[in-house]
Amino acid sequence: MNNSKSIRKFSYKDLLYKALIFVGTVAIIVYFLPRDGKFNYQFSVDKPWKYGQLMATFDFPIYKDDAVVKHEQDSILASFQPYYQLDKEIEKTMLSKLKADYQSFLREIFPSSDYMRYLEGKLSEIYKAGIVSTEELDKIQKDSIATIRVADDKLASQRNTGQLFSIKKAYTYLLTADTVHYSLQILRQSSLNEYLRPNLSYDKQRTETAKKEILDNYAWANGIVVSGQKIIDRGEIVNRETYSILESLRKESIQRSDSTGQKRLILIGQILFVSVFMLCFILYIELFRKDYYERKASLSLLFILIMFYCVVTALMIANNIYNVYIIPYAMLPIIIRVFLDSRTAFITHVVTILICSICLRFPHEFILLQVSTGMVAIFSLRELSQRSQLFRTALWVILTYATVYFSFELILGNDLSKLNGSMYIYFIINAVFLLFAYPLLFLLEKTFSFTSNVTLVELSNINNPLLRRLSETVPGTFQHSMQVGNLAAEAANRIGAKSQLVRTGALYHDIGKMENPVFFTENQSGGVNPHKNLSYELSAQIIINHVTDGLKLAEKNNLPKVIKDFISTHHGRGKTKFFYISWKNEHPGEEPNEELFTYPGPNPFTRETAILMMADSVEAASRSLSEYTEESINNLVDRIIDSQVDEGFFKECPITFKDIATVKSVFKEKLKTIYHPRISYPELKK
Repeated sequence: MNNSKSIRKFSYKDLLYKALIFVGTVAIIVYFLPRDGKFNYQFSVDKPWKYGQLMATFDFPIYKDDAVVKHEQDSILASFQPYYQLDKEIEKTMLSKLKADYQSFLREIFPSSDYMRYLEGKLSEIYKAGIVSTEELDKIQKDSIATIRVADDKLASQRNTGQLFSIKKAYTYLLTADTVHYSLQILRQSSLNEYLRPNLSYDKQRTETAKKEILDNYAWANGIVVSGQKIIDRGEIVNRETYSILESLRKESIQRSDSTGQKRLILIGQILFVSVFMLCFILYIELFRKDYYERKASLSLLFILIMFYCVVTALMIANNIYNVYIIPYAMLPIIIRVFLDSRTAFITHVVTILICSICLRFPHEFILLQVSTGMVAIFSLRELSQRSQLFRTALWVILTYATVYFSFELILGNDLSKLNGSMYIYFIINAVFLLFAYPLLFLLEKTFSFTSNVTLVELSNINNPLLRRLSETVPGTFQHSMQVGNLAAEAANRIGAKSQLVRTGALYHDIGKMENPVFFTENQSGGVNPHKNLSYELSAQIIINHVTDGLKLAEKNNLPKVIKDFISTHHGRGKTKFFYISWKNEHPGEEPNEELFTYPGPNPFTRETAILMMADSVEAASRSLSEYTEESINNLVDRIIDSQVDEGFFKECPITFKDIATVKSVFKEKLKTIYHPRISYPELKK
């Protein structure tokens, strides 16, 4: 009952985890996908049209060029008359103030009442012409406005701007209008600026309304394109007229999809599209790579890579940044192939490309190019162990891009003179970016705790401090590890397993023997055997401890987990048979504490760890043969590996009987080569 509850709980948790990954990935991708008008062409004047034939699917006007529109509108607005509001109350107020001041103190300043009549007349004249603020007058002069419209209640009259006054200009006019009859000094004593205030103010609302009416009547288009009309064909040069038509089509396409309802439909379509492909991807992992769910780093890498490429593509298309063909899409399957496997690399690549394609106007061309280069990249870089391999892959990617695109152009264009040379430049840039996969692999390896072939090659260097110490401290074990590595790597190659991984694992599988080297036969010399003075249980524990000691050394030296797996599984849950059988022979009828004679395990759980277990046992046992004949070697290999199968060591790993038969065959061939009889050289007779 408890078991079923725990299984059910785990299932619900697993389902929730998958749902969160699915929803999160779809949400992030869809968020960045462009939802504006589907006009993703890139074109320039005097450049060839690099897409297929373009036909109008609806009627639309041919809009004038922005420069033409600006010039024509500027010409229209040059004669436009802005509106100003006349405030009659200001004139009345100022004249009343003048009369009051005359009665108060100006009477004493003015020699006669003629000064008063002069000022009243001139002020009326000035206010009738209109006073504006200094800033407004400067603006009018700057914009070269010849006339304005002065609104008086509901009526508007035209007025020449040359007749308008500013405060300063009006003040000067009052002083100098008649210097013959009226003294300049007397007028200056009168504080005339107190009677000058702007009576014309800019009427923004009425001006903007009038301007809008004029522009609304402006003809923005100078022609029309009808549905079904050919606009341009592949390879044709985009001239000014065609450029205007294409720009008009772009504007019209965006306007048609700019409504809220249209954007909502586009959003729903994008969610469904992305969801379908991400669901297919999750089903693939569920059916064929279920172990990736258990290792969160693998799943995180896959989904992050898909999101990254989709988001970058969407941003480049939405913002019209350069060209998407410079993005190194082939880097995605390379990364996944190096860390995971080829099938997952291809499926992930296809899903990513299909999602990215909805951003493009011509998705089929994009899909053909990217899928073909992805397959070539996977094939050309099955195991990355040298930097030169990446250069070769980049070269293959360029050739694939160029060949597929060239054939595509020939099929659609049938004209060599219309080939789009700029695309081949994009392919070269793409391949250059692809070279950055090497440093990126290092970063991803450290971030997600993967182990690449490059790292395995570095670890298998015998100048590595740990391996050098192994060769110096326990030379017999070191030679044994080298032989096991050769056997295991050859067998891995034959059955399609990871040969570099099993070779590196073999070099480190017995490093724990460095802690007690003399207790292991291959390191004993002079016939001294320290086990003679120990009990079988204690001897067994010392032998077993080389596994736990090896794991401690691996941890101390920061070896990857995949290498630690070889250390812990190369004996599985087997027994130290020599001491176990010896104990039983001396204690007939008694049963020992089997845990004292049993390795901690676990049993092998990958094909590589299974190969190493077989190679380790066969190589060690081959040294005890009294004679090396074909029959004795065959019998030895069959007996050891068959006993491991019978004891159930390989029940938990995905190795088949066919694989085991192939491994046996390889071991037999290699051992016969190693132990074949040598010829004896004759001695020189004296």
